[in-house]
Amino acid sequence: MKTTLAQQFGTCVRTLRIATGMSQVVFGEKCGFYQTYLSRIETGQANPTLNAMEVIANALGMTVFDLFELIKAQAE
Repeated sequence: MKTTLAQQFGTCVRTLRIATGMSQVVFGEKCGFYQTYLSRIETGQANPTLNAMEVIANALGMTVFDLFELIKAQAE
């Protein structure tokens, strides 16, 4: 079964969040999102808006473009 873009995005976000040592709760506070919403993003069950993707990327210390470059590299 092919992995969806939402799942690839979520996996990348989870990997980066864990690498920075943040829990979902702390990351949610940093982004201004509920932990449950971030959990759904990380599992590919939610489709975040472009604005939400930008907030997530910024909270991880990168741009949306950087984030998608990582997703692209993981898919290759």
